[in-house]
Amino acid sequence: MKNKNQINVLLIEDDPMVREVNKEFIESVEGFRVVEVASNGEEGLSLVKKLHPDLVILDIFMPKKDGIKTLQEIRKQKLETDVVVVSAAKDSETIKLMLQNGAMDYIIKPFKLHRIQQALEKYRKYRVSLNKTETVSQEQLDSLLYSEHVKNRPETLLPKGLNEFTLNEIKVFVQTQEVPRSAEEVAGAIGIARVTARRYLDYLEKSGVITLDVQYGGVGRPVNRYVNIEK
Repeated sequence: MKNKNQINVLLIEDDPMVREVNKEFIESVEGFRVVEVASNGEEGLSLVKKLHPDLVILDIFMPKKDGIKTLQEIRKQKLETDVVVVSAAKDSETIKLMLQNGAMDYIIKPFKLHRIQQALEKYRKYRVSLNKTETVSQEQLDSLLYSEHVKNRPETLLPKGLNEFTLNEIKVFVQTQEVPRSAEEVAGAIGIARVTARRYLDYLEKSGVITLDVQYGGVGRPVNRYVNIEK
């Protein structure tokens, strides 16, 4: 019989070595148990239907059925499981597509142990918060959805005119670029006005998420470009 506090995980990963390492990482977090593993999307989808896991840890580049099609099938068939993506894919289109299809988190390989621990602890909090009551207040929901935002910045509300979805889109775009990007380039990629992009970029820069790279060259004013803080 399943422990009611235990979170059952299905790991879908085609590389045997990575699969074993990820399994150890997952089970190092108290309360999480890998109940089965799959080496491709077709096998994984079959196991989701059979085992009804609480959480699927999903790779993208796999034979037979890749992670994108697997997640889309999970949603299409209305299978009740949550998904966290762990993949080497870091292009913004793939990340955006997986998030649009309901992935709760996206971890880019290679990653450190604390990153997957962070994802699993956040998922545990999400499950506990939504399972212990039939109704949730706006404050509880905000704390749940924006826990990292709340933890890292005491002013839990975004400045007027900014929203969390667009903020995350811009953050992901900048963090997946190999070179610094200007506000105009970010605006074109996201589909918003340059002045709007500049407001989001300034906010992210002041929050320490991205960094400013002032580039001088030729005649005219220097160009402000933005880059992932880790680059």
